Amino acid sequence: MIYWITDNIISPLGFTSLQNYEAVKAGQTALCRYDRKWDIPESFTASFLSNEQNLQLTTDEFTRFEAIAYQSARNAIAKSGIDVSDQRVVFILSTTKGNTDNHSPADAASHIACRLGITTQPIVVCNACISGVAAIILAKRLLEANLFDYAIVCGADIQTKFTVSGFLSLKAVSAEPCRPFDMERTGLNLGEAAATIIFTNKPCESHWAVTTGAITNDAFHTTSPSKNGEGAFQALQNLHADPDNLAFINAHGTATMFNDQMESVAIERAGLNSIPVNSLKGFFGHTLGAAGILEAIISQRAADEGIILGTKGFEERGVSGKINITEKNTPTEKHDFIKMISGFGGCNAAILVTQHPSPALPEGERETSPKEREPRAVDFSSPRGRWGGVAHSVNITPDKASIDGQSINCKLRGKDMLTELYRRYVGNYPKYYKMDPLCRLGFIASELLLRKEVSCGTDSSVILFNRSSSVKTDIAYENTIGNGDGYFPNPATFIYTLPNIVTGEIAIRNGWHGETSFYILPHRDDSLINDIVAASFAENYSRHVIYGWIDYPADDYFETELHII
Repeated sequence: MIYWITDNIISPLGFTSLQNYEAVKAGQTALCRYDRKWDIPESFTASFLSNEQNLQLTTDEFTRFEAIAYQSARNAIAKSGIDVSDQRVVFILSTTKGNTDNHSPADAASHIACRLGITTQPIVVCNACISGVAAIILAKRLLEANLFDYAIVCGADIQTKFTVSGFLSLKAVSAEPCRPFDMERTGLNLGEAAATIIFTNKPCESHWAVTTGAITNDAFHTTSPSKNGEGAFQALQNLHADPDNLAFINAHGTATMFNDQMESVAIERAGLNSIPVNSLKGFFGHTLGAAGILEAIISQRAADEGIILGTKGFEERGVSGKINITEKNTPTEKHDFIKMISGFGGCNAAILVTQHPSPALPEGERETSPKEREPRAVDFSSPRGRWGGVAHSVNITPDKASIDGQSINCKLRGKDMLTELYRRYVGNYPKYYKMDPLCRLGFIASELLLRKEVSCGTDSSVILFNRSSSVKTDIAYENTIGNGDGYFPNPATFIYTLPNIVTGEIAIRNGWHGETSFYILPHRDDSLINDIVAASFAENYSRHVIYGWIDYPADDYFETELHII
């Protein structure tokens, strides 16, 4: 359990959490229709910051993405009273695309953290649309492992021609305001926002906590969710929530045909179909890496006031799962809620947020200083951790490949070496040729590992790290969205601009429903990588995990070092 200290939201509806919550409670929406914006030929509805709001945020020091994330984090920190320069404070940035001008989100995170005065290395969670909830789960793990005392979790994304054209190319965007779970829904609306929550593992005056969290994979398809909602169902099950205490479930509710249908099936399968369900996309649109955090904050405000917020745009249920969708604001005497979310690459996540008495220390009891407190040892030999040590390792660079330190003789070099390895060791998975270079690298490395380890179950997980995100594919996609005749966005390329797709490809190939997570770091830090994986295993029931470093900034420079444990 981690305690919720304070928060902030910056969106078109306001620059504080209270302003945003009051706007939503009053039924206000930031969604507007746009025609020929950025010379995009299709019309679409979205939620963008106004010119006046951008002027308040923008400085020469930051890009627009960095500015909105920085301001949200700064506003939350100002209310928290914590010393962010302490080595026991971690900054976690969640984003789906971050800066779309071919800069790594790690650079942005470093820039923001430095300006905020944070001295520890920031961690970027880049897990497609579940990034925000996944970042909260990461904070919970790191704090419960006593690696840090405070986590500043900030989620942010802005909308650009890059992101809007990409979702349009996937035929997922509606020209009209979205209608989550409705019979007449025609697609999602995109939005931009930044949202920050500060958590601690220390007793404090907070009455709210994140109690449990789970990340799972559909193992079905990179862009389409499982028809039976397998990943979302397992995430909900892993929360071990008591239905009698639940006020509501805040669903992802994107208003796309397949997402809403999948969520309804997962909720019903989990035995939660009597619990009220709502979606906030009709107010903010889909804010990508900010969504999970922003919607958790709005949900917490509503639960604190005893309200279940209505689902704007919903009129008649258009999903087969027999779920209880809330149309209008409704009073409730309960306070606990679930925030669930799903994303490309088959990933799903959910958290249980609970209200409880203040965990303040007894009067007169001195609190242990962070510097006096020793990190909690994680017992990896326990059945819960199931840690058996590193079984096998694979290293691949443009010049060489090896398994467990034994070199593999290859005639070719660079990207051609990957295809040579595919033909020699796999050869029966034609989807390989549709993958981008980062996914090819991860796929080949995982296949080589699994030749050594044949007993992996369907609960196996994939946790990967890099520095440059998906920069090579970002450039390739950017080249498809010029103006006029140069505008031909390729959906097959766009989907691979999400670096977490490599974890999804590995899960799909092997039918794994365990966790798939992708993190981006300013530089490779094996100690931090091991800490994150160890903290994940402390609550992850997977028997096996593939983890390690995988980076592909260019055809003549790439590297991966993956392990299976």
